[in-house]
Amino acid sequence: MNPITEGALVGLQCFVVLFVALHNWIPLGRLNDVKGARAAFPGSKLLITTLINFTPVSIGLAASVFYFGRAYPGWLFWLLWITYGLACYGSLKAWWIPYLFRADPELAARYRVMYGTTHAFLPERNGIRPNTLHISFDVVTVALLIVLGVLTAQQG
Repeated sequence: MNPITEGALVGLQCFVVLFVALHNWIPLGRLNDVKGARAAFPGSKLLITTLINFTPVSIGLAASVFYFGRAYPGWLFWLLWITYGLACYGSLKAWWIPYLFRADPELAARYRVMYGTTHAFLPERNGIRPNTLHISFDVVTVALLIVLGVLTAQQG
């Protein structure tokens, strides 16, 4: 496998792992709203959600680092494709379909609590305005899937 492509995969995964682990816990100025996230996910619900999302991406990153410079085992490719395919699907379902096609007033109200004070550069549609941090996550996820596709082709 090409070390530059493999390095890109690891770098993109680092962003995702940091995003998943920290974006609802560490204040990042106008990029996030920690108080809003805690209001929408009270008690231990936010911690459980974070751990559920963090586990597969952290395992994928750790395994990618472990196998760096060597052929990835089949299970790792499967884990990465499933994890990031589901992440892409989740972003489409949570953000882009309601934003572009289908109004969801309940979701829009929850997003106003969680992200109403965060930076966004897109106009509001259907009561939703995707924030800059989540758009960055989505761009990285798509880039990661492209790099993973290149690596899968190189390995195959």
